[in-house]
Amino acid sequence: MWRRLCSALGRLRRSPAAGHLPAAMERAVVRCVPSEPKLSLRFVLPDGSARHMQRDQAEPLGRALARIATNAAKGHGKAAKKSKKARAEGGPAGEAAAVAPAVRLFSRDGEAVAEEVPNAAAWQDGAVLQIGEAQYRVERNPPALTELQLPRSLMAGFPVCPKVSAEFAAPQHCLFRWYREQRPAAGGEAAAGGDGPVWVEAAAERVFTPSNALVGLRLKLRCTPGDGAQRYGPSREVESSGPVEAGPGACTFDSRHLYTKKVCGEGSVRAVSYNILADTYAQTEFSRTVLYPYCAPYALELDYRQNLLKKELAGYSADLICLQEVDKSVFVDSLTPALDAFGLEGLFKIKEKQHEGLATFYRRDKFSLLSQHDIAFSEALLSDPLHKELCDKLAKYPLVQEKVLQRSSVLQVSVLQSTTDPSRKICVANTHLYWHPKGGNIRLIQIAVALSHIKHVACDLHPSIPIIFCGDFNSTPSSGTYSFIKSGGIAEDHEDWVSNGEEEKCNMLLSHPFKLQSACGEPAYTNYVGGFHGCLDYIFIDQNALEVEQVIPLPSHEEVTTHQALPSVSHPSDHIALICDLKWK
Repeated sequence: MWRRLCSALGRLRRSPAAGHLPAAMERAVVRCVPSEPKLSLRFVLPDGSARHMQRDQAEPLGRALARIATNAAKGHGKAAKKSKKARAEGGPAGEAAAVAPAVRLFSRDGEAVAEEVPNAAAWQDGAVLQIGEAQYRVERNPPALTELQLPRSLMAGFPVCPKVSAEFAAPQHCLFRWYREQRPAAGGEAAAGGDGPVWVEAAAERVFTPSNALVGLRLKLRCTPGDGAQRYGPSREVESSGPVEAGPGACTFDSRHLYTKKVCGEGSVRAVSYNILADTYAQTEFSRTVLYPYCAPYALELDYRQNLLKKELAGYSADLICLQEVDKSVFVDSLTPALDAFGLEGLFKIKEKQHEGLATFYRRDKFSLLSQHDIAFSEALLSDPLHKELCDKLAKYPLVQEKVLQRSSVLQVSVLQSTTDPSRKICVANTHLYWHPKGGNIRLIQIAVALSHIKHVACDLHPSIPIIFCGDFNSTPSSGTYSFIKSGGIAEDHEDWVSNGEEEKCNMLLSHPFKLQSACGEPAYTNYVGGFHGCLDYIFIDQNALEVEQVIPLPSHEEVTTHQALPSVSHPSDHIALICDLKWK
């Protein structure tokens, strides 16, 4: 990164981004981070040679200046020798050039900085370094890009969200310029301007949605990092690895976006729960040939599905998004950059034995994060005194206990606070329960642990805050798990305790204190694949504190089955997102 900074110094001298600096003055770029023992100093000597120095932050300034003088003298000496050789002349020129120039550092108000001042305090933004006759404006911790990437797949009509990582800068303060290739003239002749493509400016925004007119053309992005205080660092450019491709046409979520064009008003919360189908499960031979044989292979590819998913999620204008089956790489490289651009902050909880987990996103101008209380069910059951009673009951059924402890299922719990009304807090829980059709007894244990943990957070740690509990519960409305969540109790003789036969039965009486309702009711299905369709996903809400304003209609049966089942070329997952608008009572 610092090598790129240095090489950009000359270009930046007359860059509009550096408009507040005198055009004639070079830059001395200082990187000084409190957590690191050394600071870094980069500048270009008058002879054109770049210098990069690492100095102890506690070292007196005088030592650093002496080292700069020595470096400058060496630079002058080398330049003189080259000049001497070129002219084939003798003389004392090389010796004279090797004399160290005077090196001083002046504060912003023009006072010389004392040589005993530590480096960390001496090298302040706006100070002036003088090396002989040359002057350098010190720029301390200027904005700098550490990463700039475009998605591998670009589709017309779908937002392109770059991954931007920066130091001393934030993506929302960066400048973005998008360019498209100029289409070759009729007859196939390349446009004038050399062998490379000619780029035409297309947009100046963080997220760019290419039109159908750009199909077949590559894109280029130039990003200039900024810190929100009118300081800008050197720009970087990145070109797409391939051209814009044609989109699939109408998608299952297009009609749903008509209901969610705007973010909810004050006092309302739009919540989304969605199992997005982990790539680790979509890309197996079993998935392609047995689970989803009806789905075009290219539509199961991660890059393709991510294009659809990012457009779908962005179009819901949600305040809370709870996702399940999120690959870690998808969270880091795709969803976080995309949803950050639309104002959402993300949290991730991975399953220890898998490469996927849970993600919760919240709108940062509506909520701030107060605390996180994530758990793995098996670990919490064994180690948290909160679950000792349940653990003791389970110990009587060793076969079931073993199965419960083998599961890697997790629970994500986040306590959020309203940015406009600090007295208003909310507990957002997100989970994905055990999947097996005969695992009803396992799911009952898991949900008992979940509700006990949520009770601890929402009743003990943060008394009387309302809860929103989202997830893929792998439980239909006729199941014991659904009944337990809604009614507050489960009988010892419920049929789900023997869901995997008499050998693995475990009869327990369980209860929880919440009054929960399914905000989106009981749809005919939220999961629709070739061999099964049913309602497995829910957004449960605290009836005492929250009420439903509207439920966004699910896609029609015709839309879901256009390509037989899900996923498809027009839908990125085998599940359907649940979306509802809630308000405080």
